[in-house]
Amino acid sequence: MNNLDFTPFYRSFIGFDHLANLMNAAARNEKQPAYPPYNIEVTGEDEYCITMAVAGFSEQELSIETEHNTLVVQGQRDSKDNGRHFVHQGIAERNFERKFQLSEYVKVTGASLGNGLLHITLVREVPEALKPRKITIGNSSQPHLVTEANNNRAENSKVKTAVNG
Repeated sequence: MNNLDFTPFYRSFIGFDHLANLMNAAARNEKQPAYPPYNIEVTGEDEYCITMAVAGFSEQELSIETEHNTLVVQGQRDSKDNGRHFVHQGIAERNFERKFQLSEYVKVTGASLGNGLLHITLVREVPEALKPRKITIGNSSQPHLVTEANNNRAENSKVKTAVNG
């Protein structure tokens, strides 16, 4: 196992602290269990759906929480034996915790459970102030650059006009 320290690179990441933190998290190699399996689907321009296979879990045994751009899905099964004896048990009935790192401005808008699948809907809502704007380009015969020299010339001509006028 390799341990990488990205601390020396932090000084070159001015304004990109989020990227540095992501690199550090990837380097820590926090392994997530493969259970339960899941899909992440794009359902619209800014809409997503996480589908998790949670066969055997009821709504009361599942919890969904968000905190600091992290979505946490937990499943806690009641440990009832019910006197069952299996010849083969292929359906997992173990507890789980699955974490998803959410982007900025992504919000969980709902969840539903049906046919052993948990569907979590997400929407990315970027504030209007941060959305890209289209800038129109005006049509003129000569480009007008505003520089300090141009401003000084304009002020000098105003002074001369006032003195001569």
